[in-house]
Amino acid sequence: MTPEIIMSIGHKAIEVTILVAAPMLIIALVIGLIVSVFQAATQINEATLSFIPKLLGIFIVLIILGPWMLTILSNYLSQVLLDIAFYAN
Repeated sequence: MTPEIIMSIGHKAIEVTILVAAPMLIIALVIGLIVSVFQAATQINEATLSFIPKLLGIFIVLIILGPWMLTILSNYLSQVLLDIAFYAN
């Protein structure tokens, strides 16, 4: 294996990771901001208040975008597995 192939595999792995994780991270960020504004407006300073809405938001994103995420991951895995013979040479 050449360093270029290893860097290519690593680069693609990072791209897939970011692509799959981004929807969940974005929804957690948005819900966290909304809950923080609510807490600031009502002066409720409870650290655990944002946990349940974030958990529900991530769960909903997983239900809606789960098949797409699995398709992205399985396409990447199948591409890596198919190219093993090429990488060995």
